[in-house]
Amino acid sequence: MGEKPELVYPSLRRQLQDWGYPSLIHYLRAMCELVFRETGLIPHVNPGTMSEEEMRLLRPWAGSMGMMLENISPRLLQKGEAHEHCVDKAPQQRLQTLENAGKLQVPFTTGILIGIGETPEERVDSLFAIAELQRRYGNIQEVIIQNFRPKPATRFANRPQPSLIEMLRTIAVARLILGGEMNLQAPPNLSPDAYLLYPLAGINDWGGISPLTIDYINPEAAWPNLEELRRLTAEAGFELRERLTIYPQYLSTTFVAPHIFQHVQSWLDERGLVQEPLVEPLGGIG
Repeated sequence: MGEKPELVYPSLRRQLQDWGYPSLIHYLRAMCELVFRETGLIPHVNPGTMSEEEMRLLRPWAGSMGMMLENISPRLLQKGEAHEHCVDKAPQQRLQTLENAGKLQVPFTTGILIGIGETPEERVDSLFAIAELQRRYGNIQEVIIQNFRPKPATRFANRPQPSLIEMLRTIAVARLILGGEMNLQAPPNLSPDAYLLYPLAGINDWGGISPLTIDYINPEAAWPNLEELRRLTAEAGFELRERLTIYPQYLSTTFVAPHIFQHVQSWLDERGLVQEPLVEPLGGIG
């Protein structure tokens, strides 16, 4: 979605008006409700910075929400740095969105992006900021450690990617800062030759791997084959299991709308993970 693109592109603003929606957030809410009612699937939304009002609008039809913090350093807003001209990536705006989610007890995914010009100290500062929000509100269900991937024809096309050692060190430091209870993720498709080392450094989640769709943010980076991933995960001493967008720790009406909570109960085992195999079809709720 980007960050409220209807404020920048008049054509999108007109299209939303023609459809009867005052903003893209209102359109997103309608689509989340449609998906839930027609398919029974539980949407996860990631529309950028959000106010409390916008989160309240989305919450009845979204099981969880997310936004990457990326980094809290204001230095990255300076000329020539990664967040130059990105007003919505100002640290206080990003942190306010995380705080809004905490106040509303929304199961929330966030994380840091490494390799965008930040220092190791700025990575640590960003992880401590996440840890402090979690201490205060307890709703951050997942933290992603994501490595930057340069894209052709962009300003950072020739910027080197973070090394494997940098990734492993950052994952290990994140585990120490965030504690043993936090769900920690690093995307396997962004390090296809090395991701098997990630569980040994401290992750316990591979993220949303789809056999049906590409990674739309990094379309050049194919998802690993699920059976191969299952085998490699077992070799590392772990078990590959399917979960909902809502982590087991957050499957309660404190964090999830009651109709979503009731809807998913038949899918789950005693650990709050998806039963194997999940009975098909999921079906709608009418």
